[in-house]
Formats: sequence, C-alpha cells, structure tokens
Amino acid sequence: QVQLVESGGGLVQAGDSVRLSCEASGGTGNSGAMGWFRQAPGKERQFVATIDLPGISTYYADFVKGRFTISRDHEKNTVFLQMNNLKAEDTAVYYCAARGWLRNHCSTARSDYAYWGQGTQVTVSS
Repeated sequence: QVQLVESGGGLVQAGDSVRLSCEASGGTGNSGAMGWFRQAPGKERQFVATIDLPGISTYYADFVKGRFTISRDHEKNTVFLQMNNLKAEDTAVYYCAARGWLRNHCSTARSDYAYWGQGTQVTVSS
C-alpha cells in the first residue's frame, strides 16, 4: 500500500512559480512510475506530467511543456512538480498519483494509477 501526501499549493499571481511536493509512504521505489494530474471546477481530471521509476523518462501535457518540470528524489521519497510562469488557467486541484509496484513506465492514463493523494489547491490570480 502506498500513501501519498501533497503539499505546496496556494494562491499566487500570474507569472509566479510554485513547487508542489508529494511524499510517498513506503518509499518511492515501491510506488512505480508517478504522475501529476489536475482538476479544475466543473472539469474532468486531466493529465499533467509523469516520471518513470528511475527518474529518467518524463512526459508532459502540451499545455505545460516548457513551464512545468517533474522530478523525484528517492532518498526523500518525494516527487516534485516545479511550475513556472503560471497562468490563470492553471488554477486547479493538483493530485499526485502512483502506478504501484513494478509498474515502472510512464503513463498519461488515469486508470493506470493505483494510488492517489488528497490533492492540493493551486489558485493563480491574473
């Protein structure tokens, strides 16, 4: 069982930067590939970024390419999402997700993730 706890959200202005953190209990080595998703009010949860177990391969949604960076630190059992040049349309609840043991490759599909955090709100004012 993997438990995920996100932190780092808040209220920021357009153009600002924010770093989200997701700490995984049981170690990120047991969590497999991990990802970030987001859900804005009235919209479906959408893929943002994913990283494989070794932290070598990453993949991003087109709307965040060049602005967001996903990374992971196995020593700290933590996955990060560095978000730069934030826009009002980035406002959403951001969720961390883990694919689980031995599922080590990146995925953009929500259904491929077995574990989810409770989410952290990011609000960007224009």
